[in-house]
Amino acid sequence: MDGTIKLAEPIDGATYRKVLGHYPTGVCVVTAVEPDGKCAALVVGSFTSVSLDPPLVAFFPDRSSTSWPRIERAGKFCVNVLGSHQQDLCRRFSAKGDDKFAGLDYALSANGSPVLQDVVAWIDCTLDAVHEAGDHFIVLGHVRELDIVRAEQPLVFFRGQYGDFSPLVECGPAPLSTASLSQSKE
Repeated sequence: MDGTIKLAEPIDGATYRKVLGHYPTGVCVVTAVEPDGKCAALVVGSFTSVSLDPPLVAFFPDRSSTSWPRIERAGKFCVNVLGSHQQDLCRRFSAKGDDKFAGLDYALSANGSPVLQDVVAWIDCTLDAVHEAGDHFIVLGHVRELDIVRAEQPLVFFRGQYGDFSPLVECGPAPLSTASLSQSKE
């Protein structure tokens, strides 16, 4: 065997989802207030930091989403990072329906976007750019304000299920052993 991995053509959607499902993602609810005053929301598992200077983030809504055009019209949005205790909230915003905010407590950011109660953190943005990318869009947001609400575990999606994060070890530099010190002097 020559070590070459042969790719099957074309890649089917089920295989694609199965393989990429092995990469855990955080779960966020992107919220906005439309120009007519109605609130809109979209659950995403595809949120990432992009740039520190300027501060940019991105998420990737499906082109078939009915919520994304409503958020895009607002021109600004808030990314609400859900905690592991908020699976019900995730299901609420994932479901089809007109008023996902009915009876829900939330505050408005200084930018005017809904900040959901008891989230882990929120990132308030103005819409910077939207790019077409296959069956999704790449949405860039310019971060205007952000905060940590609760220092708790985030809601994680992995292999088709919700869960939370369990740290194995603390992050930081590995301690140097005397063996590695003696080897580095040679």
